[in-house]
Amino acid sequence: MYEMLSRFAQTGGMIYFLLLFAGVLAYALWPRNQEKFDAAARMPLSDKEPNDD
Repeated sequence: MYEMLSRFAQTGGMIYFLLLFAGVLAYALWPRNQEKFDAAARMPLSDKEPNDD
């Protein structure tokens, strides 16, 4: 009984984390988010403060 429950929990956890990983990866690679991530990548090199317009 314990082994069956353990196997079910391990399989369920693996599926959960794979789906979570796939969702985060899709969000990070979605073309619409590229400009936002590029701006965030350039922030450490910028002399301007984020709220300066």
